[in-house]
Amino acid sequence: VCVMVVDGQAGVGKGDGFVYRRQVAPLSVPRLCAVNKVDRMTHRQIVEQLAAAQALGEFEEILPVSAKAGTGLEELRGLIAARLPEGPALFPPEEITDQSIEHRVGELIREQAILATREEVPHSIAVVLESMEPPEDDGGVTRIHATVLVERDSQKGIVIGKGGEMLKRIGSQARAELEALLGTRVYLELRVKVQKEWQRDDNALTRLGF
Repeated sequence: VCVMVVDGQAGVGKGDGFVYRRQVAPLSVPRLCAVNKVDRMTHRQIVEQLAAAQALGEFEEILPVSAKAGTGLEELRGLIAARLPEGPALFPPEEITDQSIEHRVGELIREQAILATREEVPHSIAVVLESMEPPEDDGGVTRIHATVLVERDSQKGIVIGKGGEMLKRIGSQARAELEALLGTRVYLELRVKVQKEWQRDDNALTRLGF
């Protein structure tokens, strides 16, 4: 089963269309679409975004949900479970993801950048992991260098913040998450770079793993 999650509050857009065409449409499995953040939307906005999601392509079900408030999640679980065939476990029980550690590191940094900037830089943040050096010995430090990409100069200023305070906050929060993930102390160096309209650039989206 494939569940495509779109941000209803931000609005279904070209980036969602790209994801559908490249990653969802080729799949020969049941496809569902969850329009998220309905707790922050009016009834009219929900109806409009459900229609926009329907225009993306073919889905067996499209439903409004709120991950934060829990709205629609039980129904979504039921729709997923009803479509899953019975069979043996595909992964060991202790394996919680099939994503690489590098991908997870980048996503943790991106998550903290989005949380810190809230609605000021919606969907315009991506993270490129430039390097990750493991500790040389027990008790050592994992050294991580990453670039936070935004689309406009104004967004760069928001992510950096006055005197670099916002970037320091993002780095501090991300470092705590990374240390829990990696089980080592972490040295994290972040820089911010503008890549104009990267969400509308198919080549950029592919390079960034979207």
